[in-house]
Amino acid sequence: MLKEVAVIACEDTRRTRALLAHFDIHTPTTSYFERNKLVKGRDLLRQLEEGRAVALVTDAGTPGISDPGPLLVRDARARGIPVVPVPGPSALIAALSAAGVPAGGFVFDGFLPIKPGRRRNRLTALRALETTVVLYESPHRVVATLEAIQEVFGDAEMVVARELTKQFEEIVSAPPSAHLARLRAAPVRGEFVLVIPR
Repeated sequence: MLKEVAVIACEDTRRTRALLAHFDIHTPTTSYFERNKLVKGRDLLRQLEEGRAVALVTDAGTPGISDPGPLLVRDARARGIPVVPVPGPSALIAALSAAGVPAGGFVFDGFLPIKPGRRRNRLTALRALETTVVLYESPHRVVATLEAIQEVFGDAEMVVARELTKQFEEIVSAPPSAHLARLRAAPVRGEFVLVIPR
């Protein structure tokens, strides 16, 4: 697919070019991420309307899950442009499959609100659902989010997965207090998936 399209839209062209070089693929790339999604989205839609094929990729995980992908997909579909999914790695599903927690039913809530009060309120609403909760979190907010999880859910064991589908993947099961002690002791790097079993 990546060899056949006219252009590849990606979060970080440097990361994607490394993948393309590995497979000897020479398709042009363009950046498409949260801060440029409106401008770049218009250009990508123009190319699609001209009949050019565009691939949308992410650094890890699946495009359209907690990234700007849904906006481009929605606008393309509204114009009658077909959207074809190509299965790939998903940090959400990878975390659940390796967490060892009940996952016959679960709620995925992406990234929680940034403001502490709204974050706590959202966690309280999720706790009331009485099912496994899966969240994404950035390295800059993971400590504050774990503190809120401990406050709302208590100090029961949960899974913190970092850098899933990437080179430095790790999956740790422990109470929030233990995760907090570990993350406060060293620089926090990478993207996180938090799994709170019920």
